[in-house]
Amino acid sequence: MTDETQANENQPKPGDLDPQFFSVVNEYLELTNRHSKDHGLKRISMASLYAASRFNAHVYLTNAGSEAGKDRPAFLDYMTKLYRQMLNEHLDGLGHERGMDVGESELKAEIAALQAAREAQGKPSA
Repeated sequence: MTDETQANENQPKPGDLDPQFFSVVNEYLELTNRHSKDHGLKRISMASLYAASRFNAHVYLTNAGSEAGKDRPAFLDYMTKLYRQMLNEHLDGLGHERGMDVGESELKAEIAALQAAREAQGKPSA
C-alpha cells in the first residue's frame, strides 16, 4: 500500500463529517456553556447567532469575490435553509433524548425516506 493510498483511505468519504469537525463543535459548545453561566442562555444564544452570521458573511465574501452581489440571494436562501434543517435535526434529537414532545418534525418525510431506504438494504432502522 502506498502512502498516497493509505492517506486516501483515512480521508472521510463524501457526505461524512470529519471527526475533527465534531471536536471543533464540542470546543465551541464548551465555550458557550461556560459563558452562559455568567451571561445566561438567551444572551449567549443571541451572541452565537450573531457571531455565526458575521463569520458566515465573512466566509461568503471571501469566497464569492466579484460575484458576491449577484449570488447574495442564493447564499441567503442556502444558509437559512441549512440552519432550519440543522435546528430541526437538533430539536428532534435532543427532544428524543430528553423524552420531550417537540412537535412534528419538518424532516418527517426525509426521515421516512431514509428509513425506507435502510429497510430496502436490509439494515435495521435507527
